[in-house]
Amino acid sequence: MKDFLWLVRKTMKNTFGRRNSWLLYIGLPLAGVLLSMLFYSNMSSGSLKIGIVNQDGDQAITQDAIQFVGSLNQVKLTMTDEASLNDEITSGKLDSGIVLPKGFADSIREGKPLPVNIVSVKGAQVTAYVKSLLDNYIGNIASIGLGTKGDTQAFDQVYAAYKQPGFAFESETLKDTSNRKDMTYQSIGFLVSFMMFSAVGLTEIILKEKENRTFLRLLSSPISARAYVLSNVAVSFLVLLFQSFMTLVFMKYVFHIDSGIPFGEMYAVLALFSLAAISLALLIVSLAKNTNAAGALQNLIITPSCLLAGCFFPISIMPDTVKKISNFMPQHWLLDTIDKLQNGTAFGSLGINFFILLAFAAVFALIAIFRFSRNNDVRQFI
Repeated sequence: MKDFLWLVRKTMKNTFGRRNSWLLYIGLPLAGVLLSMLFYSNMSSGSLKIGIVNQDGDQAITQDAIQFVGSLNQVKLTMTDEASLNDEITSGKLDSGIVLPKGFADSIREGKPLPVNIVSVKGAQVTAYVKSLLDNYIGNIASIGLGTKGDTQAFDQVYAAYKQPGFAFESETLKDTSNRKDMTYQSIGFLVSFMMFSAVGLTEIILKEKENRTFLRLLSSPISARAYVLSNVAVSFLVLLFQSFMTLVFMKYVFHIDSGIPFGEMYAVLALFSLAAISLALLIVSLAKNTNAAGALQNLIITPSCLLAGCFFPISIMPDTVKKISNFMPQHWLLDTIDKLQNGTAFGSLGINFFILLAFAAVFALIAIFRFSRNNDVRQFI
């Protein structure tokens, strides 16, 4: 135990004795959180800016339709002309535009409303909300025109009664938490990738000390090979725990990102994933003969697997084939656990996710041990 603790202190001192180590293990995950904040802050839901071109003059029905659009939630209305409308939509000053054609009111009175032109360069995701409500509103009034069959006096009476509210209701606006969930998911995705690179960097110390002969000198002392490896694993685990803890603290108390998951549950899941990351790092080191080979292997394994598992992009936008492939990666099961916890799944009911993460850690560790034990090169471990 004394030798083990001495090795842990030695590795920690050598690892964090350089300033760039703090940037690598703490600064980069925080940079990933900032990147997620910048990305999703630009996607926050705000007012929909709509321009209206009225080609039908001061007709009461037309004015009421304009007033209806302006009364919609999260809509900011601007009156403009057709030439200015196209320029303002192109420049981004307006999200969408509505053109009410000449004869619009008369066509509604006849029960055959003229089509309303809704334009946007952002597609249906912007126009669908307003279009569905406006079409329903116009359809209701047009049905009055069909029922009165061109009788102007009857239409005006029914329309006046239609505009009077027949009942009162209360509305309550719910806060949109989708951005909060997406921001947390993406921040954890970046953290996961940095944790895996950090684990390989820490485990790579074994190869570095073999290359500079420090490893052989240590083994010539009473220190055993098993204590040496276990001390490296312990340091890696402590560093990843510290990395996760600092990232979660900054997310919650500095950047004020509410993940919707209790701090302890989130930290426990990340701690469990740390075991899988360290086991994979040991596997990479067991396959490499030097630090250059280890660096190439980590880029070949970690970066593509993080990409396919959804660490950099939401897995929901990926094809079904990629989603199936991601099931064979531990990152996917961590992110899946985070997603389920955010959607209200009880922590205790996610046992299958925890078991799969432990299974990944066990399989990677067993393969690494087998590789170490089968290698007869004195430069390799065991």
